[in-house]
Amino acid sequence: MHEGSTSSLGESSQTSSENDLSSSLSRSPRSSALLPPRPPPRSRPSAQPSIFDAPLYSSPSTSSSTLAPPLPSRRCTAPQGNEAPTAPPRLPIRPPLGIPAHLGPPDSPNPSPVSERKSFGSSRLPPPPTRTIALGDKLPPARRPPSPSSDEDSGEEDDPKSQGVDSLPDSSRSSRRPPLLSFREGHSEPKISVHSFAGHACVAGTTVVVSHHHHLKVYDIAISDIPIHAVDTKDIGTKDIKVTSMEFRPSLNKGDRGFLLWVGTKDGHIVEIDVRTASVTGSKYAAHIHAVTHIFRHGRMMVTLDDSGKCLIFAPDSDTEDISLGYTQPRVMRIADKQDFVKLIGTQLWTAARNDQQAIGTALKTPIIRLYDIFVPGSLPRTLLPTEHVGAVTAVTMVPSQPDYAYVGHEAGFVTVWLMSAEDGMPRCMEVMKVSASDILCLEGVNDRLWAGGRSGMITAYDVSHKPWLVTNSWMAHPGLPVLKMMVDHYGIDKTGRLCVVSLGRDEQLRLWDGLLGLDWVDEELLKRETAFSTFRNLTVLLISWNCDSAKPDSLTGDPANVNFLNDALHSVESPDIVSFGFQEVIDLESRKMAAKNVILGSKKKSEDGGLSEKVTGAYKRWYDRLILVMRQALPEDQYVIMHTESLVGLFSCIFIKQTERHKLGDVAVTTIKRGMGGRYGNKGGIVARMVIEDSSICLINVHLGAGQNAVRQRNADVAAMLEEKAVFPETDHPVAYVGGGDGSTVLDHEIVFVNGDMNYRIDYRRDAIIAAIRSEDLASLLNHDQLLREIKFNRGCRFRGFLEGPLTFAPTYKYDPRSNEYDSSEKRRSPAWCDRVLWKSRIPERVHQLHYQRYEANVSDHRPISAAFTITIKRVKQDIRANVKTQVEKLWIDEQARLLLASKKFYVQQALA
Repeated sequence: MHEGSTSSLGESSQTSSENDLSSSLSRSPRSSALLPPRPPPRSRPSAQPSIFDAPLYSSPSTSSSTLAPPLPSRRCTAPQGNEAPTAPPRLPIRPPLGIPAHLGPPDSPNPSPVSERKSFGSSRLPPPPTRTIALGDKLPPARRPPSPSSDEDSGEEDDPKSQGVDSLPDSSRSSRRPPLLSFREGHSEPKISVHSFAGHACVAGTTVVVSHHHHLKVYDIAISDIPIHAVDTKDIGTKDIKVTSMEFRPSLNKGDRGFLLWVGTKDGHIVEIDVRTASVTGSKYAAHIHAVTHIFRHGRMMVTLDDSGKCLIFAPDSDTEDISLGYTQPRVMRIADKQDFVKLIGTQLWTAARNDQQAIGTALKTPIIRLYDIFVPGSLPRTLLPTEHVGAVTAVTMVPSQPDYAYVGHEAGFVTVWLMSAEDGMPRCMEVMKVSASDILCLEGVNDRLWAGGRSGMITAYDVSHKPWLVTNSWMAHPGLPVLKMMVDHYGIDKTGRLCVVSLGRDEQLRLWDGLLGLDWVDEELLKRETAFSTFRNLTVLLISWNCDSAKPDSLTGDPANVNFLNDALHSVESPDIVSFGFQEVIDLESRKMAAKNVILGSKKKSEDGGLSEKVTGAYKRWYDRLILVMRQALPEDQYVIMHTESLVGLFSCIFIKQTERHKLGDVAVTTIKRGMGGRYGNKGGIVARMVIEDSSICLINVHLGAGQNAVRQRNADVAAMLEEKAVFPETDHPVAYVGGGDGSTVLDHEIVFVNGDMNYRIDYRRDAIIAAIRSEDLASLLNHDQLLREIKFNRGCRFRGFLEGPLTFAPTYKYDPRSNEYDSSEKRRSPAWCDRVLWKSRIPERVHQLHYQRYEANVSDHRPISAAFTITIKRVKQDIRANVKTQVEKLWIDEQARLLLASKKFYVQQALA
C-alpha cells in the first residue's frame, strides 16, 4: 500500500481517469511492476452485506500480495471503457484487528471521510494487518512447545544456544593436560595472589612483581613463594601513590635487564624502582595529568599513556646511554581519549573503544580499530573495520610462526585475522573465525600456537597454520572464573632458558605455563616408540544397534528373520570378547506417562550385580531378561558377564564381556548425557560406557540424535556436545591408558571410541529416486547425498570428521511400515535413510579393523537392526622399560627446546621486545 487518501469506492472512483492513475504511480516509491493488478470495478450494494458473508480465504491462485485485502486508495481505480472484469467483485470484510475503524473498508457502517494516512517511519506505511491464513497454508505452530517425542520435529526442541557448537574449531584431538611450569625442583607452581581488579603483575625470569594500590611485593619464585620485598610505596620516598601500570625498562647492561621497573600512578607520576633492593632509582612527577594507564617497552624506548590520550615516548639520547626519567625529555603524541583497549604491536599502537561501537548504532556490531604509528612524528591515525559483525576488541597479538598476520580477539568468541603487509600499507582483515562460545578476553602468540583465554577459565591453544584451525591444547587454568590477562616473559628466554606464559584470573591467582608445551612433545615421541615397551594382543568386539520402536521381545515372531535376529547377530562373528547391545526407543516416546515413569524410576540406584534397578519400567526389564537368555543360548561354550547396563528415556545399553577378561578390567563406569530440550530431557542423547582392559581404554556410546530431515545442525551439535562434555566420568589414575594427558573423565580421553545408534542423518534426495536406486541396488549413487558422509567430508566443524565408518553396502534401514518390506507409506511418506550407523575413532587407526557391517531383516519396527564387528588391538605396558625410554626422550627434548627458544628469541628481537 502506498501513500494517499481514502475515499469511498463509488461512482466517483469509477470515473477516475487513466492520467490520474499514471500520476499516482509516478509518485509511488515502488516500481509499477511491483504493484498488484488493478481490481475489477465494484458496484455499491443495495443493502449493507453482513461481515459474515465476506470470504475468509482468497482463491489458491491469488497472488500472495492479495491474501489480505489492501486498504482502499485512489490508485485502485476501475478499468476504463467497457473493459471486462478479470475477477469477481470482492465483498467488504471486517477490518483487521489493530487497524482503526476509519481505515477499514469503505463500505463499513461508519466510513471515514477523506483523511490522510499517518506516516510510520521511513517507509511511510501503516502497521501490517494481523496474520491472515490462506486456503492450503500451513497452520502456525502452537505457542506451547510440544512434548518431547521421536517424531520429525524433535530436532527443533533443543536449546538454540547449542546450534553453533559444530562451527567451532575441532578439539577432538586436543590435549587437556595443563602445561604447568615451576622453577623449583620438586615443587608445584608458585602460589602468588594478584588482585583481580586493581592488581598488576610483571614477570622477568624468576622475578615476579605484584602491586595492589600502594603496595608492592617482589618474589623470586626460584627460591620461595614468600616475597623477598614487601613494601609500601610511601616508605620508599614516593609519597602515598596508587599503582596503575608497570613494565620493566630496557638496559644496555644485561645484568640490569628485568630488574628496573617503571611504575605508573593514579596521579600521573612515573617512578623507576630497582626490584633487587626495592629502592627508587628515578622519578618523573606529574609526567601525565591523568592516571598512567599503560606502559610499553619497545627496543630501548618506553611508551606511557594516560586516559586523556596523552602519549609520552621516551627514547635514549645516544646509542651509549639508557633512558633516564630525570634527564630524558619525552616526545608527546596524542591519540583518542578513553580507549578501552590499547596494545603496542611492533611500531603500531592498536586501540579500540566501546563508545565508538555505540556511536554507530546498536544494530551494527562492528568495532572501530584505530592504528597509530607513534614512532613516526606527524603521522595520522588509520581506521580499520572487520569484514563481519564481531564483538568489542579485547586483545591483539602476533604468532611467531605467522609474522605476517595480526590476530585480534573479540567478545562473543571471535578472532579476526589481519594481513600486515597489504599493498596500501594498511592491515587488511582476511578472515573472521568463531573459536569460542563465550568471550575471548586475552590472546597471546606463543611459539607456533595462538593462545586464547576465555570467560570460563579455560586457556585454549590453536594451530592456526592448519585450515581449518585445530585445537591442540585446552585446559582449565582458572577454574570457572575468567582469564583476565596473559603475557609472554620475553626476558625469561635468556634468564631461565624457558618460554614462560603468565596468566592472571578472576580467582586472583598468577599461573605459569610452559609456552613450548614440552610434556606434549615428549608424549608424542613416546607414542612413536610404544612398541619398544609394550606387548599387544587382539580382542573381538561386536556392536548390535536397533531402534526397536517400542517393540517388545515377544514381538520377534512369525517371520524367520524376526525369530532368528538376535541369534544371527551373535553368530555374525566367532566368539566375540565384548558384545554391546544398543537399543533406541525401547519405550514409546509418544507416551508421556511412559516417559515420565522412565525418568522417575530410571534414576534409581542399580542393583549390586550391575543389572537394572528393580523399579525400572517393564520394557527395559523384558529386554534385559531376553538378552541374558539369548547370550546363554547362542554362545553356550563361552561364559559372559554383564559389564554395563543403563537406560535413558528410550535408550538402553547392555554390554557383556567374557568371564576370562573380567579380571583384566579397570576403571569401569557408565553414565548418560541428555540432549533433548537443550540438555534437560533424555528423549535424545546418549549412554556412555567406558572400561580399561590392561593398559588400553575403550569408550562405547549408544546415541539417539535429533530427528527431522533438516535438523542436520542439531545433530551435529548433539554429537559435539557429547564428545566434548566435561567431566562425563570420575577422574582415574591410569595415565598410560588415556590419551592427550587426559584422566578418563571425557569421551575423547580414550584410545578407542565406538559410537552406534539412531543418528537420524538422512538422504537429501527425491524419495522416488532413492527408492528406485535401492530397488536397482545402485546404493553408490546415494552416498553423495547422505547427510552424515557429506558433513564429515565438507563441514570442517563436524566432530565426526576424525571418525571412521565402514562401507554402506546394505540398503537404508529407515523408515519401513512395521511388519512389511515397504518404505513409509503413511501420509508423511518419509524418504529412506541410513539413520542407524556405527562409527569409531582410534588414536592409532591400525589398531581397529572392521570385520563386518551389515543389517538384519527383523521387521517389527520401522527401523532395521544393524551390527558391526571389529578386531581391536590392546596393549600392556612394561613400566620399567617405558621409564628408560622416557628418559631418553626427555634428553632429546632438551635439544629441541633449545632450537625452539632460539627461533622464539629471534622473533621477539625483531619485534623489539627482547
